[in-house]
Amino acid sequence: MFKKITFVIFLIIVGIGARYLYAAFKNNKSPTSVTTTQTQSQLSTNTSFNSKQYSTTDPGSIWVIVNKQTPLPLTYEPRDLLVPAVPLRLGAAEMQMKIRSITAVDLTQLFTDSNAAGLQLQFGSGYRSAAYQKVLYDGYVSSMGKSEADRSSARPGHSEHQTGLALDFTRIDGKCHLDTCFADTEEGKWLAQNAYKYGFILRYSVDKEAITGYMFEPWHYRYVGKELAAQMHTTGIKTLEEFFNIGAAPDYN
Repeated sequence: MFKKITFVIFLIIVGIGARYLYAAFKNNKSPTSVTTTQTQSQLSTNTSFNSKQYSTTDPGSIWVIVNKQTPLPLTYEPRDLLVPAVPLRLGAAEMQMKIRSITAVDLTQLFTDSNAAGLQLQFGSGYRSAAYQKVLYDGYVSSMGKSEADRSSARPGHSEHQTGLALDFTRIDGKCHLDTCFADTEEGKWLAQNAYKYGFILRYSVDKEAITGYMFEPWHYRYVGKELAAQMHTTGIKTLEEFFNIGAAPDYN
């Protein structure tokens, strides 16, 4: 009788131990499974980006790269320029108040959301022809010399503004217009944190002059579409040159 009782107690202990081990195994396995699933999902998201979706050399492409090494034809002019329905620094008849229509929906939403946040953003300037860019560049050369002018102004054919995809933001009150102090304004900070959500990237980042060829311009943004802008934000890559691995463009040929 004593042996039977002992055997029953042994079976109960074994059963409890087995249940405990199963529960521990199940709990330990679950987080690993979730982590693996999350990692696979993240990799799937990252690898789904197609870096060949658009050309980086076609002047009409939203991914075209324009810098001191890769110019646009001097005669190039986008066919879909329009005046966006946003606060403008100049009159609507001015050439600089135009931008390509492909940017319109996202740009309008950007202004709508920034306004809702209580900000004073304004469309400073957009499209420029090569001829007008020459006027601006020559003016900089006259006032500061060629070497300094080349740090802050593009030569004709080398300006992103000619693509119709770039614009300079400013404030309605004009504070820090085309000045690095724009980065410290609420508008500048908001753009730095949110512009990518609307398909825009800060084109000339701080400490990237050796790659882009231009000094830090916290007001100058370039439309590349939401997909590429989000990818650059996620990876932390700041320049188109680095993202597409085409080499730095610090100087002209």
